[in-house]
Amino acid sequence: MEIQVSEPRLVLVFSGKRKSGKDYVTDLILERLGPEVCCILRLSGPLKQQYAKEHGLDLAQLLGPGPYKERYRTDMIRWGEVRRRQDPGFFCRLATKDARQPVWVVSDARRLSDLQWFWSEFPRQTLSIRVECSEKTREQRGWSFTTGVDDAESECGLDSGVTFDWTITNEADAPLDEQLQPILTRAKEAAQSHQPQLKHPQLKLRGTSSEASTHWEVYI
Repeated sequence: MEIQVSEPRLVLVFSGKRKSGKDYVTDLILERLGPEVCCILRLSGPLKQQYAKEHGLDLAQLLGPGPYKERYRTDMIRWGEVRRRQDPGFFCRLATKDARQPVWVVSDARRLSDLQWFWSEFPRQTLSIRVECSEKTREQRGWSFTTGVDDAESECGLDSGVTFDWTITNEADAPLDEQLQPILTRAKEAAQSHQPQLKHPQLKLRGTSSEASTHWEVYI
């Protein structure tokens, strides 16, 4: 099914430290909502693609979790900062240019300029979410402090000065289902408000009755 959207109805911008579990949380949201309603946008994707192109590197390995990416991480951070100083919205525009779903989930905002771009472009739709966990938990997930990475703006740029709309605690003793429910509810409302632009008449909200002829199917 093709969905034509001039702009998103909801933009959920996630941030958090390395190994805080941002990808896990955002993947869970995608799983609950479904790909017709929601898409995940990773700002690091176009950054790595452009960096690989300009430096003749293996993009697949840069996008993966292995040591290849870590070998270039520090230089890639510096390179990205230069590009952002020249054009703060450069990577945000690349990441969003093909998005068509009504709900956008940005999984890896790292700098205030990232949030500022979405606030500027989509002021009514943008909500910010911080994913947090303890350093002990991050270490258990494979994190260790790296000079030039964990003390750089890419890791510390949103540590202070931002009032987030939601904070998610991603720990074993803090179940995610209850924490995510307000976010999923807001996404469902955004999908419902988008109903008139749907091209397919048979979709409907699971578990929701309505007399309207056009509905979204949303998995909550």
